[in-house]
Amino acid sequence: MDFRISADDRVGSQPAKGSKPRSEARGKGQRVEPTLGQSMPFSVADERVGSGGSGGGKPPKAPRRGKAQPARKKRSRRGGFLMGLLWWGFVACLWGGIAVIGVIVYYGAQLPSSNTWAIPDRPPNIRILAADGSLISNRGATGGEAITYRELPYYVPAAIIASEDRRFMQHFGVDPLGLISVAIESVQAGDVTRGASTITQQVAKNLFLTPDQTLGRKVQEAILAVWLEQNYTKEEILELYMNRVYFGAGATGIEAAAQTYFGISARNLSLGQAAMLAGILPAPSAYNPKSNPERAIERQRLSLNAMARDGFITPEEAAAAQIDPSQSVRTRVAGSEDYVADWVESLMTAYIGEIKDDVVVQTTIDFKMQKDAEFIVKELVASEGPKRGFSQGALVAMDVDGTVRAMVGGVDYQASQYNRAVTAKRQPGSTFKPFVYMAAMEKGYTPDTLAEDAQFEYNGWSPRNASGKYAGTVTLRQGLAYSLNTIAARLAIDVTPQAVIDVATRMGISSPLTAVPSIALGTQEVNLLELTSAYAPFANGGMGVIPNVITSISSKSGEVLYQASDAGPGRVIAPNILAEMNDMLKTAVEVGTGKGANLGGWQFAGKTGTSQSARDALFVGYTAAMVTGVWLGNDDDTKTTLSGGNVPAAIWSEFMTKAHAGKQVAQIPGGSYDGQLVAQPVIDPATGQVAIDPATGQPMTQYVDAGTGAPVQTTVDPATGQLMQLDPATGQYVPATAAQAAPQQPIQTGQMIDPATGAVVGAQIDPATGMPINNTGAMLVDANGVQIDPATGMPVGQVVQPQAIDPVTGFPLQPQSNGVGQAPIDPATGQPMILVVDPATGQQVWVPSAPAQMQPPAAIGQPVPIENERSQRTLMDLIFGDQQN
Repeated sequence: MDFRISADDRVGSQPAKGSKPRSEARGKGQRVEPTLGQSMPFSVADERVGSGGSGGGKPPKAPRRGKAQPARKKRSRRGGFLMGLLWWGFVACLWGGIAVIGVIVYYGAQLPSSNTWAIPDRPPNIRILAADGSLISNRGATGGEAITYRELPYYVPAAIIASEDRRFMQHFGVDPLGLISVAIESVQAGDVTRGASTITQQVAKNLFLTPDQTLGRKVQEAILAVWLEQNYTKEEILELYMNRVYFGAGATGIEAAAQTYFGISARNLSLGQAAMLAGILPAPSAYNPKSNPERAIERQRLSLNAMARDGFITPEEAAAAQIDPSQSVRTRVAGSEDYVADWVESLMTAYIGEIKDDVVVQTTIDFKMQKDAEFIVKELVASEGPKRGFSQGALVAMDVDGTVRAMVGGVDYQASQYNRAVTAKRQPGSTFKPFVYMAAMEKGYTPDTLAEDAQFEYNGWSPRNASGKYAGTVTLRQGLAYSLNTIAARLAIDVTPQAVIDVATRMGISSPLTAVPSIALGTQEVNLLELTSAYAPFANGGMGVIPNVITSISSKSGEVLYQASDAGPGRVIAPNILAEMNDMLKTAVEVGTGKGANLGGWQFAGKTGTSQSARDALFVGYTAAMVTGVWLGNDDDTKTTLSGGNVPAAIWSEFMTKAHAGKQVAQIPGGSYDGQLVAQPVIDPATGQVAIDPATGQPMTQYVDAGTGAPVQTTVDPATGQLMQLDPATGQYVPATAAQAAPQQPIQTGQMIDPATGAVVGAQIDPATGMPINNTGAMLVDANGVQIDPATGMPVGQVVQPQAIDPVTGFPLQPQSNGVGQAPIDPATGQPMILVVDPATGQQVWVPSAPAQMQPPAAIGQPVPIENERSQRTLMDLIFGDQQN
């Protein structure tokens, strides 16, 4: 076997001429794999001395320096990297775009069909105005009415654009540049520095979406933003934003914010105020001037600088509008009128049902009186509260017809929105006693009736006077004036607690009451509003009232939705009872527990009240023009050292003095109704029922002069001016000529004549004995007890004491256990009647009682003989001292 080694096979031998290294066959930029011969910088054959290599060839030359082969290979690798980076970047963008489109499609598919998208209605606003048209407050879900873009000064929307979305006028709903800018800032800061949502996106979120910070919600927000931009103008979108964005402190919308923080309309915002409101938006709870005025000032500065940067204002204007950090931010302080606004809002559903659109409510509030009441209550609570242990107060003032003019529900609305005039129910104490005394007057007592001021026990209950002192025999006038608990308790037991409740309810107390004797001392809770309104009939002549604060409600376009009327309960106090009650209540403020109250030039009356442990102190008083109630105490029902006659009376006096300034002085109704007619049904004494006219089937009536108590035979029809005469056949007034043609029948007690037949109806009643008599000659007496001959109508000289007949049963009334005699009850009014003489016939008739004819009934004792009335009251002062219950 011939085995030879070629020179080419020797280690270090050069490749044959014309051959190329394998590495050159590689593509550009690819890795070059080294060969064995190329991996060495030298040849083994070169180390041998004299070695010349086979074939006599020359030794290989060393590679020349400066060959560019390595450099070319490096450039090839860099270029390949960039190309690969671009390639993979393109691929990544492509797939990323597909992924984004997929996400958009996925979350977009969860939205309703775009043809169903519509801007939801803004929650309705309730604009509440005072009697003079000035704004009291806005109520509703937003706290302010909507306002148009063009109603605002130019710098208001400019401040919002510069602060919230500087490229608002250029982008299509989503701002890519803004997103990139926020991303860069956030990476540099290592945290999210600010939001990237545009104004349009925020509108989309507020209108359609929840505030959740999720990918799906952000995608849907962007989709809706683009839709908004396609369907609404920039001006409309900005208007939507300004009216629906939240500004903190319960204010939604620019108008609500302006009213809440500065007490003005957004139409009147200054540049500095507009910039401060714009600065609130990123964090309403943290940046608003009420909760953090320092941050609000800083945010205002940033907003003004942004406006100057974007060319909306000059740097000089920005500097002039800034608030010095050392200054305080002057914001609107919620006042007592907000208690009124809350009350009005609570009444809206009852007045007009569900509110679907903005409404305007005109109220009866006198804004000056309202602020006077607020100031007086605040000042006296602040000055007297720490000394006397109380911290809260309330006041209600109304005209005598129930029109509310001022209401204070507490000393600080911002600290507590609880309305102590309407919502709170407290014990009225002795301010409830007038209803007890009124029930007694209606039963037949008088202010001069005597009663015993002494301790007693009734079914385990033993009332005590607040002073611990007792005066013995006193008049009822004194008992009410000095607020004697034992007298009120005796009366409540005698007339029954249910009768007291009936009177209180008729007067205007609407809270539920329980018929127990202790009701006489005001132990059952009522609110100040109803208590004050229940005193109004004393001031207005006996007419019941319904407290009213709303005059009218209308839509924003002017359509009237509600209009107040003058309808009311009508008469709730008979004239003679009214006179007696006003007499006693005037005494209470002249010499009694209310003598701390004063009102120069005006006649006034009222009553103090202090609950157990002085937890509540009240004074309710009135003039012929106004009724006002005041309450003081603590929310936690802790005791105080107050009484109704000190601080409450002082607040009442100061407020009423201001409220009556400039008014014409008038006197409290005293019960004189001379010349007025009172309608009275004719009662059949045999049955006690109203006599029915057999010809017409209608009840028979007669009219008496309320001043004299005498039946009126003639009168003038106020509508026609025609003389009218009482027709005894029908009991009705007819033209005088027609009445003269009718047979004249006497109206009398003792016999009743059937006008159709002329026969006696039923049996005649002997007024001396109260028993029926069978003889045809009825015995009659006049008001002085002089016997009247029924044949001639003339006195016969014999004095007979008449006995009252119960008109319900027809039997004589028996004396009560307390000794008070009773008269028949007028079924029309429920009041006792009195005997008078018919001047036409000389016969007696029962007529409604009137002050001019009032006769003191037989009482528990006889009226106290007082030569000097004032001296007796001074004696009471000596007994009870300065008691101010």
